[in-house]
Amino acid sequence: MARAYDAIVVGAGINGASTAYHLRLLGLERVLLVEKGGIAAGGTGKSAAAVRQNYSTTLMARLAKKSIEQFMAMRQELGQDGGYVAAGYHMIVPADMVEGLERNLAVQRSVGVVTGFMGEDAIAARLPWLNREGVAAVTWEPEGGYADPVRATEAYVKAFAARGGEVRLKTPVRALTREGDRVSGILLDDGPLGAGFVVNAAGPWSHFLAQSAGIDLPMRTVREQDTVWEARANRPLPEATLAVAIDGLYVRPMGGLRYIVGRGFPKVYLDIDPYNYKETADDEFITDVMTRLEHRIPTFAGAKLIDSYAALYDVTPDWYPFIGPRRGLAGYCDMNGGSGHGFKFGPAFGHELARWMVTGEVAADFAQFSHDRIAAGRLFVQTFGGNRG
Repeated sequence: MARAYDAIVVGAGINGASTAYHLRLLGLERVLLVEKGGIAAGGTGKSAAAVRQNYSTTLMARLAKKSIEQFMAMRQELGQDGGYVAAGYHMIVPADMVEGLERNLAVQRSVGVVTGFMGEDAIAARLPWLNREGVAAVTWEPEGGYADPVRATEAYVKAFAARGGEVRLKTPVRALTREGDRVSGILLDDGPLGAGFVVNAAGPWSHFLAQSAGIDLPMRTVREQDTVWEARANRPLPEATLAVAIDGLYVRPMGGLRYIVGRGFPKVYLDIDPYNYKETADDEFITDVMTRLEHRIPTFAGAKLIDSYAALYDVTPDWYPFIGPRRGLAGYCDMNGGSGHGFKFGPAFGHELARWMVTGEVAADFAQFSHDRIAAGRLFVQTFGGNRG
């Protein structure tokens, strides 16, 4: 098949958009970004878009730090900001998590993340809304915060198009095309398109796209619920993004009196069909979230429910993404399995994958994301939590 494009990226979520942009930035001439719906129409658009660097490995901490730097530089680099607000990030933990958290903070500081435990006086002064029952420690990460998932993705798509990239929205990809040990392109309703590389960034639908070309992609799709609340005025309320490990909650400001609130790890994950699932939140979930929230932050009592919805996680066997080419299969790259953490890493993931594709150079730690780790038996230890980001 003739190669109409140097690369085709399937999926205009944050990971696909960032990858397409960085491919053009690194000099690839003919790049197509194709999406079955609209920009950020899948999991990205419903992400809570909380951004933090609180991870237990140097790999994830450095990538989270790199992404935050890119979020902060979006207006200057892309011509449009992604709504990033460096409101800060707190992790609130019980006694049995303090020792592990101390080790994690050391890992984060080793790659330049500014973070640490708060003293008693600082907690009392800055978190007057917090019910301290069962609270052993609180961390503070000043550069963490949140972004607007749609605006951030649009910024990459617009910058990609401005640099000569081609964007096709509302264009379903029916299959990957394959010739022996090479993925040669994609099949659209109006026919095939050839490419030197195809990047599978289709999120929860990546498994089906890979399957169309006989490519194994072990990935689950699970349903994730979120709620949006409007608190009453003239009460002390959180200003930063929170992970409340004691209660299994995350709380993300939206500006004003509104907050996204969901359940964090540990929780039950139920596998679903991404083509047919309930997109509204369950009544039991809403009640449970509000009960936990009012207990930990009493000033939320009487808050008004504004919205509730369900989105999707694409989850790999070890909860770390599949990113990069595969041994023995030319012309194909994974960019999937974000497991609810994909948004915050999108800028860094896209940059590092594009560099790998264009130059053949890749950081040794980043190369571990390749699906090749499955055959080699080198799965990551599951250290991701369940906070949607």
